[in-house]
Amino acid sequence: MDYKTDIEIADAAKIEPIEKIGEKIGLKNDDLEHYGKYKAKISWEAINRLNNNKDGKLVLVTAISPTPAGEGKSTVSIGLSQAFNRIGKKSVVALREPSLGPVFGVKGGATGGGYSQVIPMEDINLHFTGDIHAISTANNLVSACIDNHIYQGNALDIDVNNITWNRVVDMNDRSLRNIVNGLGKKTDGVPRQDHFMITVASEIMAVLCLSKDLKDLKEKISKIIVAYTRTGKPVYISDLKIQGAVAMLLKDAIKPNLVQTLENTPAIIHGGPFANIAHGCNSIIATKLAIKTSDYAVTEAGFGADLGAEKFLDIKCRTSGIRPDAAVLVATIKALKMHGGVNKNDLKEENIEALEKGFENLRRHVENLRKFGLPVVVAINQFAQDTDAEIEKLEKLCKDLGVEISLCQVWAKGGEGAEDLAKKLVKNIEKQKSEINFLYDVNDSIEDKLNKIVKDIYGGRRAVLTAAAKKQVKKLVELGLDKLPICVAKTQFSFTDNKNVIGAPRDFDIEIKTVRISNGAGFIVVETSNIMIMPGLPKVPAAENMDIDDKGNIVGLF
Repeated sequence: MDYKTDIEIADAAKIEPIEKIGEKIGLKNDDLEHYGKYKAKISWEAINRLNNNKDGKLVLVTAISPTPAGEGKSTVSIGLSQAFNRIGKKSVVALREPSLGPVFGVKGGATGGGYSQVIPMEDINLHFTGDIHAISTANNLVSACIDNHIYQGNALDIDVNNITWNRVVDMNDRSLRNIVNGLGKKTDGVPRQDHFMITVASEIMAVLCLSKDLKDLKEKISKIIVAYTRTGKPVYISDLKIQGAVAMLLKDAIKPNLVQTLENTPAIIHGGPFANIAHGCNSIIATKLAIKTSDYAVTEAGFGADLGAEKFLDIKCRTSGIRPDAAVLVATIKALKMHGGVNKNDLKEENIEALEKGFENLRRHVENLRKFGLPVVVAINQFAQDTDAEIEKLEKLCKDLGVEISLCQVWAKGGEGAEDLAKKLVKNIEKQKSEINFLYDVNDSIEDKLNKIVKDIYGGRRAVLTAAAKKQVKKLVELGLDKLPICVAKTQFSFTDNKNVIGAPRDFDIEIKTVRISNGAGFIVVETSNIMIMPGLPKVPAAENMDIDDKGNIVGLF
């Protein structure tokens, strides 16, 4: 067995020129805007032309509730797309862009693993084509214009104590969560409290990912609410007259990026909202393009199915008209044993009892996906330490649940390790037509929509709103902004709002501290009591293990 690191495997890959990858999905060299030899943006002319193609099938990859043991959702997504190509089905994988925050924090790189990676992995994990930097700049232009407007006389009568727009940076920096700006001389601005959030949680990121084209992007930007006046009226970006300038900064960022996998499968990587504090899906443009250029397109939604998949279906699918044909639920035996109460240090030991107990987490995710009308196949990322007895038990549990299971070895074998999964998906998709059932009616009250998610997806009793959250809901109702989908910001590690409650708990309350409008993106963000929209670094950041030598060779990036 080859135990090279991810970056060593990626460096040894036979990478093809990007124009050759483009040819596989009907792109000519003139359709590509090159960012070196192996990365390119896809032109609007090509996107518009390919939109006339027949739709392929779409597979949504999601997972059980994450654990420190890891599940490998991106690795399975990449390996599965490679596998479809191996069995004669043309495939493209559509993924999100990594954020620098997690790259330098806990996670390290986010481009798959082993022999199921997207490359060039160093570029994708770092600055890539500059999309996230452009989003940061566009966001902070809005912040600068808000403060400048106030300094220059405040003709819009903005209430400095009711500015809802935050500055952003694509880094985990807890010291920026709460700041005071405008300190110094009178000419340095008007002092006020301000906040930073991580770029990938910003509304500009959400708007870019949910826009159909440049015109739609500008229209959505104009509708973003950034503050309220002293009489309680919303202040829009259009009131600041900068929607054109903001959209201009995103003119390249809105174009999807083309790269490849280790097996030279085309990969469209675009947009990167987190699924715990944002809607967690790559761009509509990228997903639609993958569908138009594939027999079987593969995309993923962030974190567990209670977050990323629910938001993909209830937010992205409503907005776009995209409908997945099947879902893959990724798990590992190690992660299921952790949900059954096993300590991370004891996972190498066989534990059938813990596996059976932890299976309840997987069961609930399968049942939830079925509520939306999706056929589901369980993909188990297999490890050498998984015992025959554990595998046999898991197969029986899945059989009793009436769900197919596929053992995958995508880390070690690439596409070959997911051929069984690909064949089972083809069979399921051909046998059963999916009909997406949205979880709630957007015209229901905010509380009813939220309680529907809490009860039907999380398994809880109800959502309990703080006094501040109730006041915010009342304001949205008064403004007529309550008839939108809900985007819940909560911990990814649990169905509850407490990251330490593992497994599949029932009959708990979810405390809601904040309800805010993302009017441009077209949804309502509901923050639970302990969620952070600006993460912090761990005691030992992944950055401490990274380095570059004098020849430009990178080490430690996964």
